[in-house]
This record gives sequence, C-alpha cells and structure tokens, in this order.
Amino acid sequence: MSTLTTKLPTDTWVVATWEEFIAMADDPAYNKAKCYYRNGQMRIETTSVGPNLARDNGSIFLGVSLFCIAKGISLNGLDNCSYRKTGVRECQPDVSYYIGERAQLAPSGTSIASLDVTPPPDLVIEVADSTLADDIGEKRLLYEELKVAEYWVVDVQKSEIIAFAIISDNGSRRIVQSEVLPGLTIALLQEALRGSRTQDQAQVGAWLLAQFQQ
Repeated sequence: MSTLTTKLPTDTWVVATWEEFIAMADDPAYNKAKCYYRNGQMRIETTSVGPNLARDNGSIFLGVSLFCIAKGISLNGLDNCSYRKTGVRECQPDVSYYIGERAQLAPSGTSIASLDVTPPPDLVIEVADSTLADDIGEKRLLYEELKVAEYWVVDVQKSEIIAFAIISDNGSRRIVQSEVLPGLTIALLQEALRGSRTQDQAQVGAWLLAQFQQ
C-alpha cells in the first residue's frame, strides 16, 4: 500500500523538501519510476520506454564499451544506477561510466549509490525522447553540480548526441569529441545510432569496431 496520501504529478519538477522526496522515492507506488532531486525540487519520471529509446540506450552503451575494448581502456558501466548525495541531490541517469584509473571506483551493492562515500562517475548519459528539454536544461544543471566530467544527451527523435564537458565552476560547454575517452568523436557514435534504425546491433557493433581499430 502506498504511504503517500496524495498522488504526485509526474514528469515535471515539484517543490519538495528532502524528506518529502525520500518518502516518495521509498513509496512502492513509484518503485519503477526514475527519481531526481536538486535545488529543493523533485522530479518523478514514469514515461514508458518505446522501442527506439530502448534501442538507442543499448546502442550507446555498446558503442562506448566497444571503444574502450578496442583501445584497451579500463571501464565500468552502470545502467540506470541511482546516485544520492544525502540531503542535496539524487539522479538516475540511463547510463553512467567510471573510466580509466577510476574504473575501480564504481559503486557496488544492491542499494542506491551514496555520493557521500563514492565519487561521481566520469561520464553520464541520458537518452531522451519526450524528456529532451529537461535533459539539456534542469538535469544538465544537476550533473554540473554533481561534477561529472562529461554529460551526453541522446536525442532519440533526431538520432543526435548533444555532448557537454563539465567545467569546474559548475558550467558546461559543448564538445564534438570526448575528453574522457580521447579519440572518440561524437559524430561517429551518431552515425552508429542512425545505422541501428536499419541494422541489427551485431552489424552496428562490427562496423564500430572496424572504425575504432583503424
């Protein structure tokens, strides 16, 4: 039975205290939702996942993983992992990565990753269909404050990747080549995403590997 007496609006930012957010996040009624919190506001995402979004999520995970395999870069990737800084912020990116020397810093266990004891990931990716405006807006501010090194947004409708490098003073700037994965161009991954609309993932993966090994 739900512990909340009022149904909360979803897929929008709502003013809430941290305690109200935790009560919502722990409520069984929202156990399949993605939960975000920053600056005294929370967001509950319950939008269903369509085939194109699910395929792009898998393709971007595959592309980054294959690049690291081809280049011998240590990597730990997490799918839909929740990160929590107690009393301050929470996020649940579609994909997150700990890269290189920081690969072994990736959290483990069955509970939400605590940013009180675990450093933030190097690369965070949100795959956006109906949430694009929020992903390049409010969530970008969240990840700037989280101090990840890079933040990418995959626009499912355009098969486009909007990539940002996070600046130390909480700003961000657009990039066309990854800085945490040197040599990986955003345009190449975009081409793979577009190819996945007509080819299976084995074909796309084989093409990517050929590009990475050149």
